[in-house]
Amino acid sequence: MFDSGFGGLTVARALIDLLPNEHLVYFGDTGRYPYGSKPQGDVAKYALEIADFLVAESDIKMLVVACNTAAAAAFEELSERLNIPVVGVIEPGVRSLAEVTATGRVGVIGTVGTIDSGAYQHTLATIPNTEHVELTALACPGFVEFVERGETSGRQVEVLAKRLLAPMVDAAVDALLLGCTHYPFLARTIGNVMGSDVVLVSSADETAFEITRQLDELSLHRGTGGGAEHRFISSGDIAWFADLGRRLLGPELARAEAHEWV
Repeated sequence: MFDSGFGGLTVARALIDLLPNEHLVYFGDTGRYPYGSKPQGDVAKYALEIADFLVAESDIKMLVVACNTAAAAAFEELSERLNIPVVGVIEPGVRSLAEVTATGRVGVIGTVGTIDSGAYQHTLATIPNTEHVELTALACPGFVEFVERGETSGRQVEVLAKRLLAPMVDAAVDALLLGCTHYPFLARTIGNVMGSDVVLVSSADETAFEITRQLDELSLHRGTGGGAEHRFISSGDIAWFADLGRRLLGPELARAEAHEWV
C-alpha cells in the first residue's frame, strides 16, 4: 500500500481492523509529497517507482494505491504492468456514493490534481444505472497540508473548510465523497460544515471492503494464522513519519524504515 504521505493510513487502519491476519507494507512518499499539486506525469512516475520497489523488495500479493491523486494518474498503467491485483480508491468510493444518495445530487472533494483529472466523473459514467446521479466535484487545496502537519481540528481548519466547501453546500448534495485519503482525518470539521443531512462517504472504508472482496474471489487470504506483521517505510523524515503516523494510525506503527530515492 502506498500514499504520498499519511493519508493512506486511513486505508491502512480500515484494512488492519477488517483483516487482522494480513501482513501490510505501507510506503509513505513523504520525501516527495504532496502529490496533489504536481503534474500527473510526475505522479504516475512516482507511483510506478513505488510499485516496482514494493514488488521487488516485499514480494507483495496485492498493491493498494491508497492515494486518490496517484490512482487518477496511474491506476490503469499499474494494472496493466503488474502481475498482481491492483486496488485503487476511486471506484469503491464512487460506487458507494451512488448507492447512498436519495436525491441524486452528490459531491466529491479532492486535491487539485485528482479533481482536474476528471477521474471521478469518468468512473461514475462507467457504473450502470447511475444516469440520474449528478456529481459536483470540488478541489480543496490546503486540507492535505493541515493533516500532514498534524492539525486535524481547530479554528484555522474550520475557517478553511467553510470557505472551500461553500460551493458544495450551495449545490445541496445529500452525499459527499471524501476523495482524498487524508480527508477522513478532517471528517468532523467537514461534517459540521456540510450539515447532519449530508452523508460522508470515506473512500478508505470502501477500499478496505473492496480489498476484502478481491482477496475472497482470488482465494488470496492469508488465513487465521495470526501474527500479522506490519512495516512502514518513508522516503522522508523518519522521526516525523513515525511520530505523526503513530498518532494518526495507532500503536501498529511502532517504527518506520527509511528509503532514499537514488
